[in-house]
Amino acid sequence: MAFRNYILVCGGTACESSKSDDIYNALIAECKAQGVADEVQIVKTGCFGFCEQGPIVKILPEDSFYVQVKPEDVPELIAEHIIKGREVERLLYVKEKKKHAKVEDIEFYQKQFRIVLRNCGFIDPENIEEYIARDGYIALEKVLFEMTPDDVINELRTAGLRGRGGAGFPTWMKWNFTRQASGDLKYIVVNADEGDPGAYMDRSVLEGDPHSVLEAMVIAGRTVGSNQGFIYIRAEYPLAIRRLEIAMKQAREMGLLGKNILGSGFDFDIEIRLGAGAFVCGEETALLASIEGRRGMPVPRPPFPAVKGLWGMPTVINNVETWANIPVIIAKGGTWFNKIGTQDSPGTKVFALTGKIRNSGLVEVPMGITLREIIYDIGGGIAHGKEFKAVQTGGPSGGVITIENLDTPIDFGSLTKLGSMMGSGGMIVMDEDDCIVDVTKFYLNFTVDESCGKCSPCRIGGRSLANLLEKITKGNGELADLDQMLEIGQAMKKASLCALGQTAPNPIISSLHYFRDEYLAHIVDKKCPAGKCKSLISYYILPDKCIGCTACARKCPTGAITGERREVHVIDQAACIKCGVCYETCKFGAIEVR
Repeated sequence: MAFRNYILVCGGTACESSKSDDIYNALIAECKAQGVADEVQIVKTGCFGFCEQGPIVKILPEDSFYVQVKPEDVPELIAEHIIKGREVERLLYVKEKKKHAKVEDIEFYQKQFRIVLRNCGFIDPENIEEYIARDGYIALEKVLFEMTPDDVINELRTAGLRGRGGAGFPTWMKWNFTRQASGDLKYIVVNADEGDPGAYMDRSVLEGDPHSVLEAMVIAGRTVGSNQGFIYIRAEYPLAIRRLEIAMKQAREMGLLGKNILGSGFDFDIEIRLGAGAFVCGEETALLASIEGRRGMPVPRPPFPAVKGLWGMPTVINNVETWANIPVIIAKGGTWFNKIGTQDSPGTKVFALTGKIRNSGLVEVPMGITLREIIYDIGGGIAHGKEFKAVQTGGPSGGVITIENLDTPIDFGSLTKLGSMMGSGGMIVMDEDDCIVDVTKFYLNFTVDESCGKCSPCRIGGRSLANLLEKITKGNGELADLDQMLEIGQAMKKASLCALGQTAPNPIISSLHYFRDEYLAHIVDKKCPAGKCKSLISYYILPDKCIGCTACARKCPTGAITGERREVHVIDQAACIKCGVCYETCKFGAIEVR
């Protein structure tokens, strides 16, 4: 049945938390109320990516892009756009006083190239027919009836796809190890244990396009000789889990999963295993232990899981983003994929762009694009007119990159040379108000909390680094602490059992390299230049600006501010807890942080 209009409502986690589900239900009800229910199809999609502007509603065929929509806007959308054919201009995305009605006109999308996110925001992830309509399962049919396992491996080799989970290991090589390994049983595993602070790439793919991962798993099973797959995903991702379960049920009903797939004689099925939120289970051997029902702790490698993995059997493990590339590579060819990106890092990369940025969201860009292009052209620059300070890539395992290196192309090798890493794709932007020492302390405390404690370099070294950073931010640091942190960090990198401990010192090592002066200010001057470390700052009232309005005194939780109305007020430094309420309350700029 053809419809006059198609209304796409973002159904990703970010928009659902902003009442997109209410908008979806209101659209259905309002179309019925205004008599156009038979002329309009309303679809709840996956993440559009432009999370800063959500909830998002897109109306086709006009390709009108409505942002920050509220449930109460729905009657006007139906009455004006659907019935009268007039766009509701106040809801269109606006940039520099120019309304952008169409997606291709929006700067956020112009430098993106979507392979992994190709279906997110376009299809109903709970309807397998919509995935099939966009060439879904064509690659599987090709693998089952036209290609040999050698053909698949060679196609992946030609493509040059490297694992998107952080290490960048060649995908074809990992699959080939498992294919050539001996054993009656082999397994396929999806690592969906995405736990980096600020990262939500893999979760969004599963929420918006679960069939792309299921199709890739069956392709891998056929290629390496496996009949069983597992998806390891955090229990904290209920929407992704629900959509995976729906997708698996639909795939089985259509003969795309289970016994005798598409009449080929090949059997392959998938089970979901829920993780309890342990960051260390992102490491593949810890993940496998968790699937087996054991405590998630890493074990030494080799042997690698590709040869001896789940229950001691050869196992292919890739993260969600890597899997989502597979069907496209098979359908369009490895040569097509290899022409995108760089020679060393073909294809695209998905990033969760967050922090002090105007346009936060989920972006997919060709490898080789610069950090400057992502932050300023796609991200719109730094929010609130502040100055750029640094960008952290690779989450708690990565490092900071400064303004001098913003023109660095994004690929596996270039980021490593700067002392950072690609990681799974977290990208957190910092501005002039962020304290590098405080941010580094946050990452160290995170890795300390998430360490499994099995090996002493990580268990003891991580705690020692966190304690030294705490000492520095409290104003008790010594110059010798800097050399000690580097010494401990280098020992952790060499001796830790898994990548969690090996990369935990990266934020310290890179921040000390680029922002040593800021550490010295904390240690020598006993000052926090960004005004974030409470032990090193004080609030003062400027006599020439204070008008005695008493607003700050009334808000102060400890009564540290005194003064009569229309007289200059004073802060009792001994009673001040440095909460910053006075600074936020004053409308006259009379509070100064020193």
